[in-house]
Amino acid sequence: MRFVFKAKDQDGKAKSGTIETASKELAFQILQENKLIPVSIERDAGDDQFGKYFKKTFDKASTKDLVVFFRQLQALIGSKVPVVYSLRAISDQSESKYLSSIVKDIANDIEDGSSFSQALTRYPDTFPTVVTSVIKAGEISGNLESSIKNVAISMEKNYRITAKIRGALIYPAFVLATAFVVGFASVTFIIPKLTAIVADMDAELPWHTMLVIKLGHFMENYWWAVLVVIFGVIFSVIYYIKTDAGKKEWDRIKLDLPVLGKMFQYLYIVRFAGNLVILLEGGVSIVQSLVTVSEVVNNDVYRRMILACADEVKTGGNISTVLTYSDYVPGVMSKMVTIGEKTGKISESLESVSNFYEQEMDEMVKNMSVLIEPILIVGLGIGVAILAFSILLPIYSVIQKF
Repeated sequence: MRFVFKAKDQDGKAKSGTIETASKELAFQILQENKLIPVSIERDAGDDQFGKYFKKTFDKASTKDLVVFFRQLQALIGSKVPVVYSLRAISDQSESKYLSSIVKDIANDIEDGSSFSQALTRYPDTFPTVVTSVIKAGEISGNLESSIKNVAISMEKNYRITAKIRGALIYPAFVLATAFVVGFASVTFIIPKLTAIVADMDAELPWHTMLVIKLGHFMENYWWAVLVVIFGVIFSVIYYIKTDAGKKEWDRIKLDLPVLGKMFQYLYIVRFAGNLVILLEGGVSIVQSLVTVSEVVNNDVYRRMILACADEVKTGGNISTVLTYSDYVPGVMSKMVTIGEKTGKISESLESVSNFYEQEMDEMVKNMSVLIEPILIVGLGIGVAILAFSILLPIYSVIQKF
């Protein structure tokens, strides 16, 4: 590691520069051996930043990597292995080069005097706020092993439900993309040749056949312009969604989608309730827990709702008061939270909410996988039938006249 130092020599003259060494203690020792009096020694913030940025961009740590990391860390700390040694052992075994790099840096930070939670906060893109908050609470309470276990369970649960939704959407997305490519190629290259045959028959053609003929002629001449427009629209939508206003609008649209909207609601409810349970059981205050969860729920509608819950609790109110009036919270959830608040078992109620809606989401994903396939087949069949009716029927009618 590279350290930036400021020191004074024996004559009192100021000296500064950089030094390469394994730790701050060794840097201090080297300066003293060179008859310099250290004033300050700090790690160089620019040390290998380009390399780290490159790794972060092209070799990001996946959620699965983080689940494995916290599971291994829990096992090592449970075996009474010191945190620094545990981190170095995991770093040597990690398959993710980026994660291995930052875990080494975290171990170095701890050796330099930082706490584990402080070291994690340097990498907010890898370790969410909810993780650092739970770890910090575990350090304060002296129950770090339990906190790491809770983090591992939470991340594993989030990974599992996200993977289920992704798996349910991959198949229809692939079928629709394939249908678009085949349809575009057919309209551009095949239909113009078929419509040329129909047009040469000198027969009266129905309006739908004329429409297909005109469409084929247009695509044959301007297919490149259509592609430019399609990709332009796609990139414009993606760009808009990445803006603050676009993300807020997209977050709301996702919740209002038919069928999929309900699944997204369950996803955010599970994420909200599950993370809140982890923080509360870790000893974090209810208000701070709500604020932290609002940052990691990853939906603006629920973020604002959770922050409203935090404001309500600050004034002596209840979480259920806000949940009851939200259009995106099922009545079952608000009632379960109300019971938990009245009985003083809010964590147990939230855990029940999380488990219940995770099961509901599982059933919805299974049913969706079963229902989407016939819907797609029927849709593709209708498209093929329209083309056949518009092109082949006139040809068949002309042939019958001879």
